[in-house]
Amino acid sequence: MDLLKKNNIETGFSEFSDSDIFEFEETCGAHHYERVKLVVRHAIGCWLYDENGKKYLDCLAAYSAANPGHHHPDLIKAITNALEGKFASVLSNVVYTDPLGVFLSKMAEFAPQLGPRFGNKGNKVLPKNGGVESVETAIKTMRYYGYKQKGIKDGKQEIIVFNNNFHGRTISVVSFSSSEKSKQGFGPLTPGFISVEYGDIFAVKKAINKNTCGILVEPMQGEGGMIVPPEGFLKGLRVLADDNDLLLICDEIQVGLGRTGKKFCFEHENIVPDGIILGKALSGGIIPLSVFITNAEIMDMVFSKGSDGSTFGGYPLACVAGVAALEIIEKEDLVKRAAEKGKILKEKIEKIASKSPHVKEVRGKGLFIGIEVKKGNAMEFCQKLAGLGVVANDSHGHTIRISPPLIINDQEIDFLVKQLEKVLA
Repeated sequence: MDLLKKNNIETGFSEFSDSDIFEFEETCGAHHYERVKLVVRHAIGCWLYDENGKKYLDCLAAYSAANPGHHHPDLIKAITNALEGKFASVLSNVVYTDPLGVFLSKMAEFAPQLGPRFGNKGNKVLPKNGGVESVETAIKTMRYYGYKQKGIKDGKQEIIVFNNNFHGRTISVVSFSSSEKSKQGFGPLTPGFISVEYGDIFAVKKAINKNTCGILVEPMQGEGGMIVPPEGFLKGLRVLADDNDLLLICDEIQVGLGRTGKKFCFEHENIVPDGIILGKALSGGIIPLSVFITNAEIMDMVFSKGSDGSTFGGYPLACVAGVAALEIIEKEDLVKRAAEKGKILKEKIEKIASKSPHVKEVRGKGLFIGIEVKKGNAMEFCQKLAGLGVVANDSHGHTIRISPPLIINDQEIDFLVKQLEKVLA
């Protein structure tokens, strides 16, 4: 089978028809996603295109991975230069590369001083590929801190997490998922996690014991239903972490890098965590790249030569993309743009919701907006939106997720609002 019959701008990667692609996936792929029946042939800016050239407004941005829009020219130029300049290939970690060094330096300075109670010693960064790898890195860090710093017997360390969380799909991470489907049949599961109600600071306080070493939290929940925690919740976690010598780690994979109208989502409550996890938009949605960042003292305490590693974690091409993506965020002021456009979009959606028999609640910050529907059938509305040229998805079954690229303009917002009004009114 010739997969590359003809690679051109009309057909995208191949000349196989949509029905061929559906058949290939049905026959040869795992059936682990509920899909919108659309084969995307091109992706540019905020728009996706099918084989007939029909365009669809992307209101998912691959769960915040495509924050700067698809195929941003500055990002493509940086990657192309790396490939043509022959400094993009994966290399053994036995040698140094300047893309990694530059990326680590820029990333460490991009975040505020983390773990301020450990002193103003700068940040250190450990790069990986997919976000869940950096979640695992954060888990290792909290457990080692409990063992080394707090004297907890190894194997007894406990981490507080939250109901309806989503941090990835590895065995350790699904072990503390609230979704039975995510973990049923995959046992034995990893112990050491205590899950409490998201937003309930008293439940967190009650869960802390002599073996607690850390708290892992999403500053806003994405897959849990686009949930904004009650005001003061993150501040409360910061106080509990300080009072009980715990590491407070924020998973900002979906909500960081400008998505909620702040550089980091935890800034909405004016706190600073001990560590942050970033991924998705970190490379502009082109190449898998993630990081765990923490205070230099903590990183040096936990990781020594041979204690961790990754063949592709922080490899040159990913780092080139990472540097370019961070520069795009700063140069185009995407944080401010997300705040301004998100405010406009949310107000327009709330106006629709006030007249809709289907909408229970609209919530979110920046361009991270959820529309909860009364009957818990959000995917039905997403399927209708696809027919109207809008790609969206459900969150936790009951909420329509609206999270377009941060470059969305007023005309695109008007188009989206018009289509939402058609399916919700």
